[in-house]
Amino acid sequence: MSDERALEESTERSAPSRGGDRRRAARYVAPFLAIGLGNLLLLLVWGLDPLWAFAVAPPILFLCGICWVAFRHGFHERAGRPGSSR
Repeated sequence: MSDERALEESTERSAPSRGGDRRRAARYVAPFLAIGLGNLLLLLVWGLDPLWAFAVAPPILFLCGICWVAFRHGFHERAGRPGSSR
């Protein structure tokens, strides 16, 4: 009984708060989003057809969204399991 309780307490202490994960993920993804949107503005300033901006924007936003989800759930902190290819 005490072993189970100790295990629960250790997992509670090691699990980070969800609010911090969201902020940290946004902090990691923000530079890539800024670079992508900056490139988009640069294309528009150079006189490219605005239709191309609508063609370029979805992949930028999609990849930033996937990165945000990955960082939020801590893919970079999880160690590979024994026998895994990672």
